[in-house]
Amino acid sequence: MSIRLAAAAVIAAFATAASAAPSRIIILAQGESADPWKLCEIGEQRAEALALTYLGHDAVKSLFAKGEEPAFFFAVTPRTAALASPSVVSWNKPVIFYSATPQTSQSDEDFIKALNQQTREAANNVLTNPAVKGKTVVMVWENEHIASEALVAKFENKAVTLRQLFKLDILPGVPKTWPGETHDYFWILEFPENSNVPVKFSMMKQEFGASFPRVPANDWDTPDGLDAASGCQPKASE
Repeated sequence: MSIRLAAAAVIAAFATAASAAPSRIIILAQGESADPWKLCEIGEQRAEALALTYLGHDAVKSLFAKGEEPAFFFAVTPRTAALASPSVVSWNKPVIFYSATPQTSQSDEDFIKALNQQTREAANNVLTNPAVKGKTVVMVWENEHIASEALVAKFENKAVTLRQLFKLDILPGVPKTWPGETHDYFWILEFPENSNVPVKFSMMKQEFGASFPRVPANDWDTPDGLDAASGCQPKASE
């Protein structure tokens, strides 16, 4: 299934400094991966399961209210775009792609800095863009750039995670790190009208039942138990 990508400028051109936050932001981390570029087979199954169960048009346990559709899906790397793709296609929408693509000639440090920059730009767009005001957006992101104590400590003078950029420190119960092997949850942020400061945070576990028996539905910070035979990247090499 092809991924329709749109430059971030498509909607960034309409951004203003005014308060124009969405009513909800749904955040989830990259799926199980074969490498930093692409999902493995189980990650691809998770992408299909998300579309059919939670995020796609007519999903059986839709996260959207009756008659509501997501304003935009945002992604930051090829594997996050791949996780969003089946859901996006079901809505006939593009992925707003803040491209941070790992290159074989690029150092890990340069890739992290690219993710830092794209994460800041995406968060600013989401919080100030009139096109998303009062609507629901979905952000499929790299787990460390959702929340990571280590990353925050490394770049202590800059906000580099969605947790920082969305001011989640003011809310109770928000984990300080999104563990690398945790692919099984949504973070849901709720905003009052005419405010870009969230008032509610909740975590929701992804559970797909018998339809997708190979897709893990583990508790928070519980290893997924996948071995090399699964084709998915082990934690040590992420």
